[in-house]
Amino acid sequence: MQKRKLGRSGLEVAPLALGGNVFGWTADDATSFAILDAFVARGFNLVDTADMYSTWVPGHLGGDSEAVIGRWIAKRGRRDDVVIATKVGMQMGDGSKGLSKAHIVRSVEASLTRLNTDYIDLYQSHVDDAEIPLDETLEAHAQLVRDGKVRAIGASNHTGDRLLQALAVSREHGIPRYETLQPLYNMLERSDFETNLAPVCLAEGLGVLPYFSLASGFLTGKYRSEADLGKSPRGAWVAKYLDARGHRVLAALDAAAAKHSATPSQIALAWLMAKPAVTAPIASASTLPQLEEIMGAVNVALDAGDLAALDGASGG
Repeated sequence: MQKRKLGRSGLEVAPLALGGNVFGWTADDATSFAILDAFVARGFNLVDTADMYSTWVPGHLGGDSEAVIGRWIAKRGRRDDVVIATKVGMQMGDGSKGLSKAHIVRSVEASLTRLNTDYIDLYQSHVDDAEIPLDETLEAHAQLVRDGKVRAIGASNHTGDRLLQALAVSREHGIPRYETLQPLYNMLERSDFETNLAPVCLAEGLGVLPYFSLASGFLTGKYRSEADLGKSPRGAWVAKYLDARGHRVLAALDAAAAKHSATPSQIALAWLMAKPAVTAPIASASTLPQLEEIMGAVNVALDAGDLAALDGASGG
């Protein structure tokens, strides 16, 4: 499988990333291990998680997903076969959060322990923290790189202006820069990324790892009416897409899926992979059949007509 460069980090990744948000939530250890095994066996390598996964589950304090991945590494010994991306900054179950140097230093040690590894390939600022000077945050990250605990750093949930400011700070101080951006981007959430972020990422050579690539499952085609919203824990998250535009996008996905003998999920992911700014969309799977489906997206080759039709349906 042809790999793609992850910014200027020197890391290379397959064109689809596995989201670890379900590990320790809707996927137990046995299922998570089987998913990771199958993912790596097929030549994929980028696994994305965060220290705060899965604090939204009652009784969880965070670290659940990282701990599952760490147990998989301990059992399988496949550390060199994966590029591990995790994140810091969002609120943990104990209330701690932010991008201060003290919080980053504490958090990376906890993540390393849970992940059962000596280094993190990509350490990302999960959300911008306007209360902490950018130079403090970036110098903390730089120290982790110097110490060999982190190979590259990235940003998530940053505006275009703040991303540019962060890149400028790194240049001024001669320290590692954010090599990646993890934004909200999919066929139904296009405007902010395409208008404010994609130009920055393309001009600066940043890798882009979109999250919610399938719009919380809406782009799988599973939710076609209000009656479908009870099909999964994420049903309530997609109700907002059940409008004229959402149905227009589903129809376009259905048409492309029929043409390519694919599924709507595969078409939606292939659409993202074809975008010039995108390195690898992130998608999660709670079962092996779901994983097989999303991995199949790399075999879908959308032509210019397909992309124009999908762009047209999802625009506006």
